[in-house]
Amino acid sequence: MSTLPTNSKSLTRRPSSGTLSLNLLPLPSAPPPYHLIRTHATTLTSGELTWPEPLTLPTPIPGFDLAGTVVTAPPNSPFQPGEKVYALTSFSRQGNAREYSVALTEELAKMPRTVGWEEAASVPLSALSAWQALFVHTALTAPGKKSAESAERKRVLVTAAAGGVGVWGVQLAKLAGVEVAGTCGAANAEFVRDLGADDVLDYKVTDLKEWVKADERRQFDVVLDCVGGKTLEDAWTCAKDGGVVISVAQPPETKKPAEGVRKDVRSVWYIVEPNGQQLGEITNLIEDRSCKGVVDSAWEIEEWGKAFKRLNGGHARGKVVLKLAQ
Repeated sequence: MSTLPTNSKSLTRRPSSGTLSLNLLPLPSAPPPYHLIRTHATTLTSGELTWPEPLTLPTPIPGFDLAGTVVTAPPNSPFQPGEKVYALTSFSRQGNAREYSVALTEELAKMPRTVGWEEAASVPLSALSAWQALFVHTALTAPGKKSAESAERKRVLVTAAAGGVGVWGVQLAKLAGVEVAGTCGAANAEFVRDLGADDVLDYKVTDLKEWVKADERRQFDVVLDCVGGKTLEDAWTCAKDGGVVISVAQPPETKKPAEGVRKDVRSVWYIVEPNGQQLGEITNLIEDRSCKGVVDSAWEIEEWGKAFKRLNGGHARGKVVLKLAQ
């Protein structure tokens, strides 16, 4: 192993002001059970600078996706030095917009052999968010798993279907054997259809609530909302009796309308959790080309300002990636 540098280029944030800057910080400590990872790419996620967990740290670092090479590892880890890995790392630790980072065994999975660093980095947070929404917090059955009930006529709605979580919501729901509808802008309609959506709705043209109201067969067993606000409010009225409204944008109960909600519709609000085992299953789906990560754009770490501008513009297709070592 070559001699490690003393410092690591890192994108840091001042908790008091929110100001971001690129700095040199000492290499992170990685005693067991941690792995030291040479970071090749990470991603930025909409709203992450407002998340409370990272702000408890004296020097927050954004970017909780990680694609990199193991440098050091605990003796019994399945991920030894030289292994290409990826992960969603804990929001309670510093993120991965830095040349060297750390990860736990239970967060890591082997990187798909069929993709490069940038696509790999686009996967963990978004794919795990959709996986846990559909297969942990609702009754849908994950691809390749046996189900006690048929998926026939089950329907899933994914809002912002061209966004980071949305692209995975569409792909994974389709692989689970259900009918999928997705909302997006006109420019992304064909893209979302290619991901597997049976119905694609232009949110600027189609009133979602009225579209469902016009035909009761359009009601959904599961609504995965990735937008919040008025879209989440309308989503409540799209769920059928006994359906589920789940959101990654804000707690659904805060937008539950006083009228128009069908009987026994429940809501789920959750925070995605790192899970290497689930990520390993996603790796298998990527390697057999059943699904894919989507990179909107990739930027050098020094271009972080442009990357955040692209992210905050609200029209990114898939994920905005920061590149480090290649």
